[in-house]
Amino acid sequence: MFKIFPGFHLVEEYQKKRKERRLADDQTLSKTIKIIAAVGISLILWLLPTESFGIEGLTYVEQRVIAVFAFATLMWIFEAVPAWVTSVIVMVVLLFTASDSALWLFKEGYDAEQLGKLIKYKSIVYCFADPIIMLFLGGFILAIAATKTGMDSALAKVMLKPFGTQSKYVLLGFVLVTGIFSMFLSNTATAAMMLTFLTPVLKALPADGKGKIALAMAIPIGANIGGLGTPIGTPPNAIALKYLNDPEGMNLNIGFGEWMLFMIPFTLFVMFIAWVVLLKLFPFKQKTINLEIKGEAKKDWRSIVVYITFALTVLLWVTDKVTGVNSNVVAMLPVGVFCAIGVITKRDLEEISWSVLWMVAGGFALGVALNETGLATHMIQAIPFGEWPPMLMIVGSGLICYAMANFISHTATAALLVPILAVAGMSMQENLASLGGVSTLLIGVAIGSSLGMVLPISTPPNALAHATGMIEQKDMAKVGLIMGVVGLILGYSMLILLGSSGYFG
Repeated sequence: MFKIFPGFHLVEEYQKKRKERRLADDQTLSKTIKIIAAVGISLILWLLPTESFGIEGLTYVEQRVIAVFAFATLMWIFEAVPAWVTSVIVMVVLLFTASDSALWLFKEGYDAEQLGKLIKYKSIVYCFADPIIMLFLGGFILAIAATKTGMDSALAKVMLKPFGTQSKYVLLGFVLVTGIFSMFLSNTATAAMMLTFLTPVLKALPADGKGKIALAMAIPIGANIGGLGTPIGTPPNAIALKYLNDPEGMNLNIGFGEWMLFMIPFTLFVMFIAWVVLLKLFPFKQKTINLEIKGEAKKDWRSIVVYITFALTVLLWVTDKVTGVNSNVVAMLPVGVFCAIGVITKRDLEEISWSVLWMVAGGFALGVALNETGLATHMIQAIPFGEWPPMLMIVGSGLICYAMANFISHTATAALLVPILAVAGMSMQENLASLGGVSTLLIGVAIGSSLGMVLPISTPPNALAHATGMIEQKDMAKVGLIMGVVGLILGYSMLILLGSSGYFG
């Protein structure tokens, strides 16, 4: 996380508290037990006879992938180590035990048919440089440049001004502006920046009023929901898009602009509902709020180049189907320009959230392993997905995703569920057609992940807002649950409508 945006101190305090919890003596035993449990269960799955799984034709390599998948699932749920560490371990284990460049003891001395198809080691390594990773890298670079030039603070000031001084409209402004920023900046950075702007407002409001809770809750709600608006808004979006656009898979060719075309109206509508919910649950005692935001956009030539490049990048993203320039390629434009003019320095590159990129890469590696080993095909043959009621598949996947996203990383949730749902969806395409097809399944995961915000631990924006002391856990749970239910109903309704009408091809 880059250290130059307003409110970074809030993120720093949050990370410090998390580190203290990880290092606490009373947590050491608990984490050790979790690690032993995850490794132990994975080893059992690794060593069991292949016949035990009830999957006809299961090979040794496929069995190893099942064991690694179980390890990743348990480690991401337990959070005994940072999520990105689990991703790296997954990739290393796959390389040394299931790839065509594995250690000799894992591939020599086996019957070729029993061993099964090994994964191309390049396919695993390439996950670190997947085009989607490049898309996120471009997004990070844009966010850093916007912060260094003061563009983010200036935009926040301009965007909040039209909402005036009436408390209820100031609240609407914070929900919407936070949501818009989170479409292009990281949710954590957006929440920290907006909370900084909000701090003097919270101090000026009556101590016995509920309006403080509404304003503090507006930040995580806006950040979590707003991230759905673009493919770079949050990692689950990009993970879903990767599988939807895979030339060897569904090949739906959903572009950056196409995603925004149906997702931005949805996010704006859900944020409007959130505003109404907050007003009903936490009415303001003070009817007016005087909002002052400090910060001016720089006007030197480098800053002007940043503004033009930012606008051009967004324009090219939105019009990618018209220009023919892939959105992943467009993401490299700000990287090249900002490095060339000196806006992005070596120090800035060191501050990029590489942990997020490594986490996403680990999820991609699991998907590669499922497909290249043939395990995906065997799963389709062994599990009668085609016989399942389509509505059960849709509703069940949405509820599972939403439940998981409240307790583990949203990225981890998507990384685990999307490859499985992609396999399941491909096997029952005809049955799902009336409900929007495979796109409903995979985009539904992105929606469900972002709506997981019941607890302070659900997302970093939730944790930051809770740290203000204005929000009790019960209030966060109440709002999070309402928005989760409403968002899932509206999200799946939209996807079913668009998919059944042939929007996704």
